[in-house]
Amino acid sequence: MSSGTVVFEAPLSQGFGYGIILGLGFAFALLMIFITWALKRYQHEVQTSEMFSTAGRSVKSGLVAAAVVSSWTWAATLLQSSSVAYEYGISGPFFYASGATVQILLFATLAIELKRRAPNAHTFLEAIHARYGTVVHAVFIVFCLMTNILVTAMLLTGGSAVMTSMTGVPTPAACFLLPIGVVLYTLFGGIKATFITDYMHTVVIIVVIFLFSFSAYATNETLGSPSKVYDALVAAAKAHPVAGNAEGSYLTMRSKNGGIFWVINLVGNFGTVFLDNGYYNKAIAASPVHAFPGYIIGGLCWFAIPWLCASTMGISALALEGSQRISSTDVTAGLVLPYAAVQLLGHSGAVATTLMIFMAVTSAFSAQLIAVSSIFTYDIYQAYIDPTAKGKKLVWISHMSCIVYSIIMAAFATGLYYAGVGMGYLYLLMGVIISSAVFPGAMTLLWKGQNWIAAAASPPLGLVVSLIAWLVTAKKEYGVLTVTTTGENYPMLAGNVAALLSPIIFSPVLTFIFGQQNYDYESMRAIRKVDDTDVAAAAHVDIELIPGETDDPSDQSEEETRKLNKAAFYSRTLTVIMTVCLLILWPIPMYGSSYVFSKKFFTGWVVVGMLWLFGTAFGVVVFPLYEGRHSIVRVVRMMALDAMGKKPALQGHKAPREEGQSGIATPTEKMKEAQAKDVTQA
Repeated sequence: MSSGTVVFEAPLSQGFGYGIILGLGFAFALLMIFITWALKRYQHEVQTSEMFSTAGRSVKSGLVAAAVVSSWTWAATLLQSSSVAYEYGISGPFFYASGATVQILLFATLAIELKRRAPNAHTFLEAIHARYGTVVHAVFIVFCLMTNILVTAMLLTGGSAVMTSMTGVPTPAACFLLPIGVVLYTLFGGIKATFITDYMHTVVIIVVIFLFSFSAYATNETLGSPSKVYDALVAAAKAHPVAGNAEGSYLTMRSKNGGIFWVINLVGNFGTVFLDNGYYNKAIAASPVHAFPGYIIGGLCWFAIPWLCASTMGISALALEGSQRISSTDVTAGLVLPYAAVQLLGHSGAVATTLMIFMAVTSAFSAQLIAVSSIFTYDIYQAYIDPTAKGKKLVWISHMSCIVYSIIMAAFATGLYYAGVGMGYLYLLMGVIISSAVFPGAMTLLWKGQNWIAAAASPPLGLVVSLIAWLVTAKKEYGVLTVTTTGENYPMLAGNVAALLSPIIFSPVLTFIFGQQNYDYESMRAIRKVDDTDVAAAAHVDIELIPGETDDPSDQSEEETRKLNKAAFYSRTLTVIMTVCLLILWPIPMYGSSYVFSKKFFTGWVVVGMLWLFGTAFGVVVFPLYEGRHSIVRVVRMMALDAMGKKPALQGHKAPREEGQSGIATPTEKMKEAQAKDVTQA
């Protein structure tokens, strides 16, 4: 093969690309219309404003874990992790995975605190508003929306780049067409739709990663075993050694630039988890005792996806490229994975990549839609425009928010494409822009002393510090400010670290200067659910039978409170232990010793990655089915009775109430009565 740069030619037709984008998008929309109809008919899950944003606060841990894995598996998870594996070697996948897993694990603590402090909140921002008032609320609305905008831009720029490279679909067309199917199924199903489609997307992504890994390490003619891959990496290091790596090898955790990326990744991802309302939405949607295990299972299961995917695809690209290297522009655009897929599996690899990236983009995009729509609905419209708005109006606002946000973000992503700003640049930049709000936001739930001045001033002050550190470092190091120089590792490192750490100084100092608050969290507990009686009446369903519609923070039982307090203790202990393992005990000795992997060690490394992905498959594919087995059997049974013309008694439909009836039966009693009718009639 002649030396030079790899030239990408689309292995699939444009028709195939449009078929995936539009065909699969509409297929998911139709499926969600059907599922929404079935849940309404047999489980009385009417799309009230509460159901749209919180899924009745009844989701179990398995589905929460699957949703966390799917929402955290962006296009960047698969593409950027493979790119850093290509650039830095075997350290890149681990640094990506560990640097983005600890945030999910630590977030489990915040999830529990939100359930304890504000059991009826719809968004994290509502809790901030309840504690601090309008000024702090406005500051955090800006930072949370910036988070959603950056994440969505990354999804669309990364996804559209892959669609263009794989199918030849023009990038602007992909930016505008990718959101269509997502918007449709999100409008029909709300956050419950995102949970269900997240599950299906996760299944596809895991299957495709298994396909790639078994091809590279077991069946491929050129590679086909860890031993051959190891030999190819040794040869690649001799041909083009990695600057800053121990012995210039791709087979070492001692990587200078990999370590810098690790810190940037670690810092930046705190913002995209702790400030993304989508993760709070999932915590709110979880039933109280399932939030903690859901996030722990989700975090541990997610780790295997970038680790094994990048250890397969980034490493395979190095092993198979020969003397033709992938250009730095294409690496930044995330095209290492598509290149490796085509080299490993040809046409089938291109199809699998297109399908996997489509799933990653759409599942994460749906979470962003719910996050943004809930902010506009509850934190802007209901908080400041129409505080008395009822369910039907709020559902309409949620729908409009999804549509408008999608159009704006498609245009924004297209503009970034023409400006030459790729997914890799945005991934490194996000921490600089948003991470200054992480500490004061977390302290809202964890520290009763932080006052409103500290909460309001720390994020903008931290942003100023981070921008100065970022741009001054770029100017000093490279003499000129361009997309290329500001995207280099050292400027991004300076900006990210300044953003995360400066508020740790600002917040306590401002708190002690202006006095501690000594907050009792009662105003958070006073947050009420929305009045959805108009939506329930229009659907002819008893409001008390719709999951999550029975109101009052006081209905959080003593037993539930005790379990939440116990979960809070376990979450703090367990997350600290796992964070220490992933950030210190595992990587630091390997980095410090400059160990270069032997062939046996590399084989063991790959085997552990595959076994971990099998564990992921059990945790987020099998376990949710097991947890939901009773509901699944019930709905299927009711549908079968419907199909046979036996017309099961549909629980929850209103019947005229006789005069004098009190109507004081509890929802649980009504559920049992309705189920008894079904059994009798069957």
